Amino acid sequence: MRLEIITEGKFKYVESKSEGPVIMLLHGLFGALSNFSGIVDYFGDKYRVVVPILPIYDLPIHQVSLDGLVKYVKEFVEYKALEHINILGNSLGGHIALLFVLDSQSKINSLCITGSSGLFESAMGSSFPKRGDYEYIKNKTEETFYDPKTATKELVDEVFEITRNRLKAIRIIATAKSAIRHNLADKLDRITVPTLIIWGRNDGVTPPFVGEKFNELIKNSDLHFLDKCGHAPMMELPDEFNKILEGFLSKHVS
Repeated sequence: MRLEIITEGKFKYVESKSEGPVIMLLHGLFGALSNFSGIVDYFGDKYRVVVPILPIYDLPIHQVSLDGLVKYVKEFVEYKALEHINILGNSLGGHIALLFVLDSQSKINSLCITGSSGLFESAMGSSFPKRGDYEYIKNKTEETFYDPKTATKELVDEVFEITRNRLKAIRIIATAKSAIRHNLADKLDRITVPTLIIWGRNDGVTPPFVGEKFNELIKNSDLHFLDKCGHAPMMELPDEFNKILEGFLSKHVS
């Protein structure tokens, strides 16, 4: 399903259709719309799949933080008048989803996180010492996945172009530091909506114990591990991921 990016005011997003149960997808720090293509293709006809493009590289530098991104999501939800949202986030997007749910739980029907930050993550670090080194970026991108071939040249090129831009790199570092400061261990017990946790058994960024800890701290949650899978299960094992998500949604979406 090929979707055009819609620009309305300060918002950029894609949307599979204008009605039906809502699935809102939140991408990670280096996320792109292609990361969610498997979900959009699978669910786009039955659900109103909405993917806001988070302004990670565009926020004014003094607003670069998880709080700034959550505020943007809140404004987007209000602008689109979304309700009964089934929200799904990967990596940093999972962290933003958790913060949004904690702030606006009445708007949420269900939550799904995969490879989410918020408890522990091992990212690129606090700087890009080899910012212009293509092989370094290529290796780091490949390490995201169990199968390094999942990191296509197009994906590596995209990450490389992002990190080569000094202003974008500064925002990435600032956002990553903000994520570390926003540890959610003492807040997750407030989440009461049905929650699905899908985790790669071979995730090196947010290792399996992180998924187990989320499952322990979020009361109404189910945890599924995918073998031979890294930090982005919806990209690496889309068929298995979508079947688990479909089973979960069938129980919680009327």
